[in-house]
Amino acid sequence: MATIIQNAVVLTPFRKVFGSVVVEGSSIAQVLPGENAPIQDGDLLIDAGGRYLSPGFIDLHTHGAGGCDFMDGSIEAIVTACRTHMLHGTTALLPTTLSSRDEELFENLANIDRAAGIKEDMPEILGVHLEGPYFSPAQNAAQDRRYIKEPVREEYERIYTNCPSIRIWSVAPELPGAREMGRWMRANGIIGSIGHSDAVYEDVESAVENGYSMITHFFNGMSRLTRRDAKMYLGVAESGLCFDDLTVEIIADGCHLPPSLLKLIYKVKGPDRICLVTDSMRAAGTDVSESTLGSLKNGQRVVIENGVAYMPGKTSFGGSVATADRLVRTMYRLADVPLTEAVKMMTATPARVLGVNDRIGSVAPGMDADLLLFDEEISVSLVMTKGKVWMK
Repeated sequence: MATIIQNAVVLTPFRKVFGSVVVEGSSIAQVLPGENAPIQDGDLLIDAGGRYLSPGFIDLHTHGAGGCDFMDGSIEAIVTACRTHMLHGTTALLPTTLSSRDEELFENLANIDRAAGIKEDMPEILGVHLEGPYFSPAQNAAQDRRYIKEPVREEYERIYTNCPSIRIWSVAPELPGAREMGRWMRANGIIGSIGHSDAVYEDVESAVENGYSMITHFFNGMSRLTRRDAKMYLGVAESGLCFDDLTVEIIADGCHLPPSLLKLIYKVKGPDRICLVTDSMRAAGTDVSESTLGSLKNGQRVVIENGVAYMPGKTSFGGSVATADRLVRTMYRLADVPLTEAVKMMTATPARVLGVNDRIGSVAPGMDADLLLFDEEISVSLVMTKGKVWMK
């Protein structure tokens, strides 16, 4: 039995094609431009009604959703957060940790690995993104200062031994030992990402030479143009625009970065070097006005106003409450990015960064059938994971 989605505007990384997609088992069997696929007895027919058909969204940086955080200490919390994101189009993600006590970190890393084995009603867990604890105290933002420290090889090797599924690790590269850690991450297949950093251009240049290839939540939690001893230095934000090989995350919720800055980053970096990320905390997908960033036991209180989370006193953002559909909508509607490229930054580009673009991130024969239907407002009406249909 095949599943046939017809009358769809299929979004590839490069163009829009009106036609049909045929799914057999867990994979895409055919993409048929301009025609309806032949239907046999027993096939499931879905009429897209002219809606957009895209690959499932891939979120490389999320801390939770649906009232749950990936640091809550239970598999149930992880599953709830993942399923909440799936309702908004996310079919694959990297659960992301915060700086914390080692015991709490190890417990939650083990739970994430266990949850990755759950295949029903779930987005695919592609590994883990460690955000911290090796950050600059000057750029800690919503990271708990009590747990921020400098990298020590014995320690980060022990963390990796406990969780070999680490795919991205955010680190401030100007810290003592961070360059050595960059080389170690590169040797172990971990993507080193510059995050919560007070570095200047020369530090970023050295970081790239020593294995760092990404920047975490670009323009948030990092240094800007500064003057030191009467001399001007580029911060991480400006430096990230200078290195073509650096891929950047951006929280395109319309709050963390204004539309004008989204336009600038898009103009300089382009869709092949931008990954849209939610950086969502537990309040994503809910309508609460107060919440907790991090675990319920050891997290920090945040307030939710105007579609974003703040630390008390509004001293800094406390993570986003965005879901992936909102990111695409913001880039498309507010930053004037072509829809194919807005979707690419949420699908094909993160898939390439993780090295899984041979099976997810685009609509083509042989790819996993992780698919979405949404309208002009990026309102998701159908989610398919590995060929199984979930109606919103």
